[in-house]
Amino acid sequence: MIEVRPGGRRRIDRVLAPGYVHGLEKLSLGQLRERRDEAAQEETDLSYLRRLLHARIDIVRAEQQRRSTGGESIVDRLATILSDNALRPARGSGRHQILEPSRAGEHRRQAEALVGNSDLTDVGALSDDKLVETVHDYAEEESSVSARRREVQAVVDLFNSEIAARYAKGTASVDDLLAAERARDDS
Repeated sequence: MIEVRPGGRRRIDRVLAPGYVHGLEKLSLGQLRERRDEAAQEETDLSYLRRLLHARIDIVRAEQQRRSTGGESIVDRLATILSDNALRPARGSGRHQILEPSRAGEHRRQAEALVGNSDLTDVGALSDDKLVETVHDYAEEESSVSARRREVQAVVDLFNSEIAARYAKGTASVDDLLAAERARDDS
Protein backbone atom coordinates (compact mmCIF):
# COMPACT_ATOMS: atom_id res chain seq x y z
CA MET A 1 0.00 0.00 0.00
CA ILE A 2 1.25 3.47 -0.84
CA GLU A 3 1.03 5.54 2.28
CA VAL A 4 1.13 9.30 2.38
CA ARG A 5 3.02 10.67 5.35
CA PRO A 6 1.99 14.12 6.59
CA GLY A 7 5.09 16.29 6.53
CA GLY A 8 6.97 13.61 4.58
CA ARG A 9 9.79 14.46 2.21
CA ARG A 10 8.74 12.37 -0.76
CA ARG A 11 7.03 13.99 -3.73
CA ILE A 12 3.77 12.09 -3.11
CA ASP A 13 3.75 13.38 0.48
CA ARG A 14 4.08 16.96 -0.77
CA VAL A 15 1.61 16.65 -3.65
CA LEU A 16 -1.11 15.06 -1.51
CA ALA A 17 -0.57 17.32 1.51
CA PRO A 18 -3.72 19.41 2.09
CA GLY A 19 -1.77 22.69 1.98
CA TYR A 20 -0.38 21.95 -1.49
CA VAL A 21 -3.57 23.15 -3.19
CA HIS A 22 -4.76 25.79 -0.70
CA GLY A 23 -4.51 29.41 -1.71
CA LEU A 24 -4.00 28.74 -5.42
CA GLU A 25 -5.27 32.21 -6.24
CA LYS A 26 -2.33 33.70 -4.31
CA LEU A 27 0.33 31.74 -6.20
CA SER A 28 2.12 33.20 -9.18
CA LEU A 29 1.55 31.57 -12.55
CA GLY A 30 5.08 30.19 -12.37
CA GLN A 31 4.43 28.64 -8.96
CA LEU A 32 1.19 27.11 -10.22
CA ARG A 33 2.99 25.55 -13.16
CA GLU A 34 5.83 24.24 -10.97
CA ARG A 35 3.41 22.55 -8.59
CA ARG A 36 1.29 21.23 -11.45
CA ASP A 37 4.39 19.80 -13.13
CA GLU A 38 5.54 18.19 -9.87
CA ALA A 39 2.11 16.58 -9.45
CA ALA A 40 2.11 15.49 -13.10
CA GLN A 41 5.48 13.79 -12.60
CA GLU A 42 4.06 11.92 -9.61
CA GLU A 43 1.08 10.86 -11.71
CA THR A 44 3.47 9.56 -14.39
CA ASP A 45 5.44 7.55 -11.85
CA LEU A 46 2.26 6.07 -10.36
CA SER A 47 1.02 5.21 -13.86
CA TYR A 48 4.29 3.43 -14.60
CA LEU A 49 4.08 1.45 -11.36
CA ARG A 50 0.48 0.57 -12.17
CA ARG A 51 1.51 -0.74 -15.59
CA LEU A 52 4.18 -2.90 -13.96
CA LEU A 53 1.59 -4.38 -11.64
CA HIS A 54 -0.85 -5.00 -14.54
CA ALA A 55 1.86 -6.87 -16.41
CA ARG A 56 2.59 -9.08 -13.40
CA ILE A 57 -1.10 -9.79 -12.87
CA ASP A 58 -1.44 -10.77 -16.54
CA ILE A 59 1.55 -13.11 -16.31
CA VAL A 60 0.23 -14.88 -13.22
CA ARG A 61 -3.28 -15.17 -14.68
CA ALA A 62 -1.86 -16.56 -17.90
CA GLU A 63 -0.06 -19.25 -15.89
CA GLN A 64 -3.30 -20.07 -14.08
CA GLN A 65 -5.08 -20.38 -17.44
CA ARG A 66 -2.26 -22.51 -18.87
CA ARG A 67 -2.59 -24.90 -15.96
CA SER A 68 -6.34 -25.22 -16.33
CA THR A 69 -6.41 -25.63 -20.12
CA GLY A 70 -2.89 -26.76 -21.02
CA GLY A 71 -0.88 -25.04 -23.67
CA GLU A 72 2.40 -23.28 -24.22
CA SER A 73 4.68 -22.30 -21.41
CA ILE A 74 4.59 -18.73 -20.10
CA VAL A 75 8.07 -18.14 -21.50
CA ASP A 76 6.87 -19.04 -24.99
CA ARG A 77 3.84 -16.72 -24.64
CA LEU A 78 5.45 -13.87 -22.71
CA ALA A 79 5.65 -11.44 -25.63
CA THR A 80 1.97 -12.03 -26.44
CA ILE A 81 0.90 -11.70 -22.80
CA LEU A 82 2.74 -8.42 -22.38
CA SER A 83 1.64 -6.99 -25.73
CA ASP A 84 -1.99 -7.83 -24.93
CA ASN A 85 -1.54 -5.78 -21.75
CA ALA A 86 -0.16 -2.83 -23.71
CA LEU A 87 -2.83 -2.95 -26.44
CA ARG A 88 -5.86 -3.44 -24.21
CA PRO A 89 -8.17 -0.41 -23.92
CA ALA A 90 -7.30 1.82 -20.99
CA ARG A 91 -9.12 1.16 -17.75
CA GLY A 92 -10.04 4.01 -15.46
CA SER A 93 -8.94 7.58 -15.91
CA GLY A 94 -6.01 7.17 -18.23
CA ARG A 95 -4.35 10.25 -19.66
CA HIS A 96 -1.76 10.83 -22.30
CA GLN A 97 1.59 10.95 -20.50
CA ILE A 98 4.18 13.33 -21.93
CA LEU A 99 6.65 12.75 -19.10
CA GLU A 100 8.94 9.79 -18.56
CA PRO A 101 8.84 8.00 -15.20
CA SER A 102 11.45 9.61 -12.98
CA ARG A 103 11.93 6.63 -10.68
CA ALA A 104 11.73 3.72 -13.10
CA GLY A 105 14.86 2.12 -11.62
CA GLU A 106 14.00 2.67 -7.97
CA HIS A 107 11.93 0.44 -5.75
CA ARG A 108 8.85 1.90 -4.17
CA ARG A 109 8.33 0.01 -0.95
CA GLN A 110 5.81 -2.81 -0.89
CA ALA A 111 4.43 -2.37 -4.42
CA GLU A 112 7.76 -2.59 -6.15
CA ALA A 113 8.89 -5.24 -3.67
CA LEU A 114 5.97 -7.31 -4.95
CA VAL A 115 6.94 -6.70 -8.56
CA GLY A 116 10.60 -7.44 -7.83
CA ASN A 117 10.02 -10.48 -5.60
CA SER A 118 12.49 -13.07 -6.86
CA ASP A 119 10.31 -15.88 -5.51
CA LEU A 120 7.73 -14.92 -8.12
CA THR A 121 9.99 -14.71 -11.15
CA ASP A 122 9.28 -18.33 -12.13
CA VAL A 123 5.50 -18.51 -11.97
CA GLY A 124 5.61 -22.02 -13.40
CA ALA A 125 7.29 -23.23 -10.21
CA LEU A 126 4.66 -21.76 -7.89
CA SER A 127 1.87 -23.81 -6.36
CA ASP A 128 -1.71 -23.12 -7.38
CA ASP A 129 -2.37 -21.63 -3.95
CA LYS A 130 0.64 -19.35 -4.26
CA LEU A 131 -0.58 -18.16 -7.67
CA VAL A 132 -3.98 -17.26 -6.18
CA GLU A 133 -2.27 -15.43 -3.31
CA THR A 134 0.04 -13.63 -5.72
CA VAL A 135 -2.77 -12.38 -7.97
CA HIS A 136 -4.63 -11.19 -4.88
CA ASP A 137 -1.55 -9.32 -3.57
CA TYR A 138 -0.84 -7.71 -6.94
CA ALA A 139 -4.49 -6.73 -7.43
CA GLU A 140 -4.68 -5.23 -3.94
CA GLU A 141 -1.53 -3.20 -4.55
CA GLU A 142 -2.78 -2.10 -7.98
CA SER A 143 -5.97 -0.87 -6.32
CA SER A 144 -3.92 1.17 -3.85
CA VAL A 145 -1.72 2.65 -6.58
CA SER A 146 -4.80 3.48 -8.68
CA ALA A 147 -6.48 5.23 -5.75
CA ARG A 148 -3.39 7.38 -5.10
CA ARG A 149 -3.09 8.09 -8.82
CA ARG A 150 -6.69 9.37 -8.91
CA GLU A 151 -5.91 11.63 -5.92
CA VAL A 152 -2.86 13.01 -7.71
CA GLN A 153 -4.87 13.50 -10.92
CA ALA A 154 -7.36 15.58 -8.93
CA VAL A 155 -4.47 17.79 -7.77
CA VAL A 156 -3.22 18.21 -11.36
CA ASP A 157 -6.77 19.08 -12.43
CA LEU A 158 -7.03 21.79 -9.74
CA PHE A 159 -3.83 23.44 -10.95
CA ASN A 160 -4.89 23.18 -14.60
CA SER A 161 -8.27 24.73 -13.75
CA GLU A 162 -6.65 27.65 -11.95
CA ILE A 163 -4.24 28.24 -14.83
CA ALA A 164 -7.06 28.05 -17.39
CA ALA A 165 -9.18 30.44 -15.32
CA ARG A 166 -6.38 32.98 -15.31
CA TYR A 167 -6.13 32.83 -19.08
CA ALA A 168 -9.92 33.11 -19.39
CA LYS A 169 -10.01 36.17 -17.09
CA GLY A 170 -7.07 37.74 -18.89
CA THR A 171 -4.80 37.80 -15.83
CA ALA A 172 -2.39 35.52 -17.69
CA SER A 173 -1.46 35.70 -21.36
CA VAL A 174 0.13 33.45 -23.91
CA ASP A 175 2.46 36.33 -24.87
CA ASP A 176 3.84 36.41 -21.30
CA LEU A 177 4.33 32.64 -21.39
CA LEU A 178 6.19 32.79 -24.70
CA ALA A 179 8.36 35.68 -23.48
CA ALA A 180 9.25 33.75 -20.33
CA GLU A 181 10.15 30.66 -22.39
CA ARG A 182 12.33 32.74 -24.75
CA ALA A 183 14.12 34.33 -21.79
CA ARG A 184 14.72 30.88 -20.28
CA ASP A 185 16.05 29.58 -23.61
CA ASP A 186 18.38 32.58 -23.98
CA SER A 187 19.94 32.03 -20.58
